[in-house]
Amino acid sequence: MPRPQRCRRVCSEPEYSCFEPEGVSNPERVVLSVDEYEVIRLVDFEKLSHEQCAAIMDISRTTVTEIYERARYKISDCIVNGKQLVISGGNYRICSGKHQSCGKRSCRRHAENSEKNIIMKGQRDMKIAVTYDNGEIFQHFGHTEQFKVYEVENGVITKSEIIDSNGSGHGALAGLLADAGIEVLICGGIGGGAQTALSEAGIQLYGGVSGNADEAVLAFVNGTLGYDPDVQCDHHSHEAGHGCGEHDCGNGGCHE
Repeated sequence: MPRPQRCRRVCSEPEYSCFEPEGVSNPERVVLSVDEYEVIRLVDFEKLSHEQCAAIMDISRTTVTEIYERARYKISDCIVNGKQLVISGGNYRICSGKHQSCGKRSCRRHAENSEKNIIMKGQRDMKIAVTYDNGEIFQHFGHTEQFKVYEVENGVITKSEIIDSNGSGHGALAGLLADAGIEVLICGGIGGGAQTALSEAGIQLYGGVSGNADEAVLAFVNGTLGYDPDVQCDHHSHEAGHGCGEHDCGNGGCHE
């Protein structure tokens, strides 16, 4: 018995749903599902990898490849043979905009929510964590030995403390932060698997940041923090016994 198809997460409904060749009367119709459209948007328009697309849509990379090939054929069929392209249907759900895997330029809903969050930063309380080493932002999330945690009330940093990671691995670090009530993490490099774990824990990521930890948090509170929405782990030094799977670097970070 075949396994049920996993519901695909898409950013939003397409703004345009029908395309047809000029000068062709009653053209044959080809239906492109919304999830097929989303794969095309992410891979061809946003220039994301199949792995990144899979994380955003909450499906496997193999499924992304299958959808991508099917969708590309449908589009080429319309262009070559003068058929009408209709975008409709499919097995999908609309993204909430709260998943860190969507925390990139590619997610329209997340961008809208992020803008709202920036406006609201001075109006609500939150806890922010920074990968920490001697006053600076530590650059490798999975190897950080300490986090500096800041409490913000009404747009003002009211308290800070340093907590140990206790030797936790990549996935466990997300749980550690979630248990501490962290809503935002500021860090340097971080792998794709760790980003997914943070997303699942409901923690918003601001990666690719360097310099003084206190200054970075102050900039975040003021809505002026510079960060890299497409950050990946930049730790290329594979120590003895260390492989990409262990480091959780993702395709964007470690050499294959």
